Amino acid sequence: MKPFNVKVPNFEGPLDLLLFFIRRDELDIYDIPIAYITKEFLNYIHLMQMLDLELAGEFLVMATMLMQIKARMLLPKQPLEEGLEDELDPRAELTKRLLEYKRFKETASELQGMELEQRQRYYRELFKHDIRKRDPQEEENVLHDVTIYHLIKAFQKALTNIPKKVYHEVRRIPYTIEGQGARIMERFGSRKQYNFLEILTEAEERIQVVVTFIALLELIRSQRVRIEMQGDFNDILIHQAA
Repeated sequence: MKPFNVKVPNFEGPLDLLLFFIRRDELDIYDIPIAYITKEFLNYIHLMQMLDLELAGEFLVMATMLMQIKARMLLPKQPLEEGLEDELDPRAELTKRLLEYKRFKETASELQGMELEQRQRYYRELFKHDIRKRDPQEEENVLHDVTIYHLIKAFQKALTNIPKKVYHEVRRIPYTIEGQGARIMERFGSRKQYNFLEILTEAEERIQVVVTFIALLELIRSQRVRIEMQGDFNDILIHQAA
């Protein structure tokens, strides 16, 4: 059976993830700080493992490659002939692959934009009562300086506060995405916003956190709520869409 590959908007593969780190931290793609980028990459893999999500094998291959490059750069440098520095730089092959992938992705993005101009787009709505015409400007404003990486970090923080329960029998999960989505919307009441972790930390078990997190992503996708980043990962605010 073909393994299920987890894909999120910013990280569709290991090269995509590395480019995200380079853009986010304004790193020089021609002089990659390999120790730092390796640490960030391994942290991402650890997050995925905490979420019990299966990683594509290419992520593990890239992790091995990064650690090998890091080890090679720690070795004492030998005197080099003039003009051979770039050829013997352990990062050279990685930089080449990143530049090629960056060009490929930019070209693919341009082609996708041309395709979208030629056809209409239709969206499947999770919540039956939430069928409305989408405004492209609204779609751009749903996430205010917040990436999926920020959400996962906040999600990880919530999970660490939930004690693990061991079950010895098969039981029906008492939570649904639509039900948890309704709970999220009910919390607004007279309030216009509340903290992202507020809804997650009330969960009694890890599966409830997972279902609630998925429900929040669906609410964001359907433009019923929007989120805003303020400060660090503890300040992700949920706003009810106008």
